Amino acid sequence: MTMSSMGRIRSEEFMERFDGFLSKYIPPREKWLPPDEALYGVRDLYRVEPEEAGRLRFKAIKYTFKHHYEKNRFFNKLCKEKGVSPDEIKKEEDFLKIPLLPDKFFKDYPEGKGFAIWIANIYTGDLPNIFIRKRNPGIDDIIDAFNEKGLSISYSSGTSGRLTFIPRDKRTLDRAVYCGAKGFACMTYPKWDPDRIHGFLSFYARNTNMFAGVLMGMLSSVLKHLEYGILLDRRVTAGMLQTAMMRKRSIIVRGASLYMDLKARRRFMGWLKERDRRGDDVIIFGAPFFLNHIMDLLDRKSLYFDFGEGSFAVTGGGWKIREDIRITMRRFREKVEKVFGIPQTNCIDVYGMVEGNGFMVHCPEGHYLHIPYSCYYPIVLDKNGEPVSYGEKGRFAFLDPLATSYPGFIISGDEVRLLEHCPVCDRPGPVLEPEIERARGEEVRGCAEEMRRMLGYGD
Repeated sequence: MTMSSMGRIRSEEFMERFDGFLSKYIPPREKWLPPDEALYGVRDLYRVEPEEAGRLRFKAIKYTFKHHYEKNRFFNKLCKEKGVSPDEIKKEEDFLKIPLLPDKFFKDYPEGKGFAIWIANIYTGDLPNIFIRKRNPGIDDIIDAFNEKGLSISYSSGTSGRLTFIPRDKRTLDRAVYCGAKGFACMTYPKWDPDRIHGFLSFYARNTNMFAGVLMGMLSSVLKHLEYGILLDRRVTAGMLQTAMMRKRSIIVRGASLYMDLKARRRFMGWLKERDRRGDDVIIFGAPFFLNHIMDLLDRKSLYFDFGEGSFAVTGGGWKIREDIRITMRRFREKVEKVFGIPQTNCIDVYGMVEGNGFMVHCPEGHYLHIPYSCYYPIVLDKNGEPVSYGEKGRFAFLDPLATSYPGFIISGDEVRLLEHCPVCDRPGPVLEPEIERARGEEVRGCAEEMRRMLGYGD
């Protein structure tokens, strides 16, 4: 047996084991649809043979487009206005005919009971009977009514405080959770052992519909050892998030934020010292603003660690660390290496958004954002909505066949550069350049910005 075949076998064994951790997010194989084949049916999301990836992706997108065309009234109407039907999608080039929804579409909702009707119109398929008890319900009351019937109305926000709402059924949500977790595992194999490594999550709210919080709930399935900086058992509502993003915190809320900050710092520093004393590998999950804050405190105290090659720092949600300051990824990685002793190759950022169910993950070699190309189709558009060539800057759009409870054909507010292949590593799929910016006139978004506002960092 050759060394390469031995490595492949070990990789397959690891991925099978990892799928075992995530088994509750994987439907029985006999019930797989084309989007499931494109996601669950590949061993490594970033090392699929391009021809096979194209075959899986085409079948998945064709299936999902037809699904929304036939079962979503507003999307059917939009397609007919654009003069396109599923029969016209015969090759990959035809993907550009599929109508795209601007991400702002998911913010354009009415208040009161009209919000429930808006969700019902966005949703693809047959909704269960929803009963809303209050005469004048708020958004959280309506979300609760939908969620009681097995749906997940997840949300995220921007600096305006206007929330983005996405209705996911269990199947769509399971795909999103699996894609995020498996993406990280594929990118970091074989450096870590899920049974041995000790994880730390800076902030987690058990009872929330915030998309980032819902995703982070899977960590307890993957990691045997997991600690939290702040673990909120109280509910984090849409109203609380709107208040925080619009900077309308009361003195009581600000005081609670300061208390949580102090509690999280003490817990994190104690955890670091204990892991260092025991010689454990660690994996630190957190928003850049929080980890940067901790690293500055440790640096001022001349307190440094040397966790080494088996440890990771994983970030996501945006790089704003104070109201008027961003930190570059390069500078952040340098600080991680200096303070935690975690190699810069093991400092991984994850890029995604509430409207999508695919996640792009940094490769250790060059920190380019790799796209799960068997189940996600990236597009970059110019100011006229026309596709640009590889390497040109434009608005990021994507076709997401994993979204079967709402049309996941989206134009985002982010500006990116898409490359056909990573210029550093040998993974064959397309990548985004690491630095992503909000397009001019677009509000700041991201789960990290939501947490920063809620906890009052840098106001």
